[in-house]
Parts: sequence; structure tokens; C-alpha cells
Amino acid sequence: MSGEYVAVHGAKVLALPTKLGQRMKMQELTGSEVIWTSLDHQGKKWFEAEIDLMAFDVTHTSDEQIGKYLRKIFKACINNNSEFLSHWKKYKIEHRLEFPREWGLGSSSTLIYNMASWADVNPFHLYFDIESGSGYDIACAGSDGPLLYQFNQDSLSIDDVDFMPSFADSLYFVPLGKKADSRQAVKKTLNAPPDKSLVRKISEMSEKVLELKSLSAFEQWVHEHEKLIGDYIKEPTAQKSYFKDYWGAVKSLGAWHGDMVLVTSAKSMSDTAAYFKGLGYPTLIPFRELVL
Repeated sequence: MSGEYVAVHGAKVLALPTKLGQRMKMQELTGSEVIWTSLDHQGKKWFEAEIDLMAFDVTHTSDEQIGKYLRKIFKACINNNSEFLSHWKKYKIEHRLEFPREWGLGSSSTLIYNMASWADVNPFHLYFDIESGSGYDIACAGSDGPLLYQFNQDSLSIDDVDFMPSFADSLYFVPLGKKADSRQAVKKTLNAPPDKSLVRKISEMSEKVLELKSLSAFEQWVHEHEKLIGDYIKEPTAQKSYFKDYWGAVKSLGAWHGDMVLVTSAKSMSDTAAYFKGLGYPTLIPFRELVL
């Protein structure tokens, strides 16, 4: 909800776990390989791979880049727990999304969290062995409610908070229909760190948003947050890019110009849905339906 692009630099951020996630099912068989299948929310296969556990090679994959990433996760699991996969067996894995792939929702991090659970390793250790982000979405994967998260090089701070504001019925999520590359977003900011004043300001705003009592105050908060982050990453806001004439506020989530946005609306849900549908965005998700 807050602090995208600056979470990795130590800003305190408000993170909202979602009701929809990913489920992993594992079956042990005779052999020495991993047979991996990824299914979308409709049960359709979108990725498959086979990993030979003797040589630890990807012997088959429908997507070479994803296959290499999956192998990387398995190797990191073994580095964190030498007993993992130490007994020669064949593992048939089915990993299923509960939401459309283009929604994002921290899909890579949830995969890492699920793998950490299977391998019996610390999910944060596994994440930081693989990724260079802040790890806030790992915290979300293991939480059943909103939290304030702060990453530092030598420590993590995670505090459970309440965030279901009185104006929640005026908040919606709009999928933009394209998957954003969060790794590239992180890489971009690591090469150009923000001023410490921006990190402090975003940290303050992450706490302030928990106290807002009105939709108008929240909209002001959104506009200020969008301007601060937009000025830092030198990109136009989602509202300026896609919804210039929209009557409410539009909050980018995660890597900008991808996945989905949060929007406010003082109008009815039907009027709000009609506006976005008219621009080619047919899905409007009420805040309460998605956020834990």
C-alpha cells in the first residue's frame, strides 16, 4: 500500500496480505526427479518443468527463464537445509494460483514462501539468498492481516496493524492487465538510492494512513504519496498515464504501470465499474473482497 521503491532502502511500509494466494500440493513417488506443474486460477497449465535431482539439471521446461529460477530456488533450499531432498525420491508438485497471473500479488515471493515451508527453512533467509528486494511480500505471505514492515540490512521490523478504514467501501482494485517486473523495479532503485528525507517521509506516511478517518483525507494522502514516489523514480503517475479524467484518486501498487492499482470512488460501484470498463479495464475488485 505504501513505500514501493523505497522499502528496500529502509522505509517503513504498510503491507496488505490478500485473501487469494497460491497452493502447493506435493506427491512422493519412486525416482530421483522433480516434476513441476503450475496451474492458473482456472486450473489451466501455464508452466511445467522437470529437474533431475542427480545432476540438478533442468531436463525439460516450457519456459527456460522460469525453469532456471525454479532450479535456483531448489538449490537455495538445499543450501539452507542439507537434509532437504537428501532421500532419493521423485516429487510431483502442483502449484496453483488463486488469481489471474497478471494480477501480480507477490506471486514469486509466495512461491518462495511455500518452498521454504516444504524445505523447513526460514522464508526470509531463502528469499534474501535469491532476491534483492525488501522481503515485505514474504512477511505478507505468512501474515493473516495488515502489517507495518521495515527492512534494514541487519534487521527486520514487522508489526501487526489494523487497516479496514471506515471508507473501505469506497476503495477498489483495478487490474491493469499486464505483469510488472518487480525485480527490475528493485534494481532501478538500488542503482539510484533515495534521499534519507524521502525514506523518513514515506515512513511517516505509512503510519499516518492508519489514522485517516475520511475518504477525502485518504485521497490527499494518495496524491502526496504518488507525487513523492513519481518524482523519485522520474515516472508519471498511473492517474496521469491512464485515468486523467477520473474523479477519484489512483494509487500505484508495487512496480508502477503494471499489475494493478487501488482507486477511490465516492460514486456507486456500478458507476465506477462503468468508467473503468469504458477504458478497457473490465475488472473492479472491492477492497473488502481482496484484503485480509
